[in-house]
Amino acid sequence: MASTRDQHQTVETATEARQGEPGPSVLALLAISTGLAILILAVIWFVFFRT
Repeated sequence: MASTRDQHQTVETATEARQGEPGPSVLALLAISTGLAILILAVIWFVFFRT
């Protein structure tokens, strides 16, 4: 479906207006990056702050 013009305004359905829905790849990227951040912080803590 294409958007239509109505008196100088673009009219779209809710699905068309929401084109950037995050899919499973975004969830995977978020999970992997969060896990790596936790791992890196844990390594730094063990190397520098463990007594």
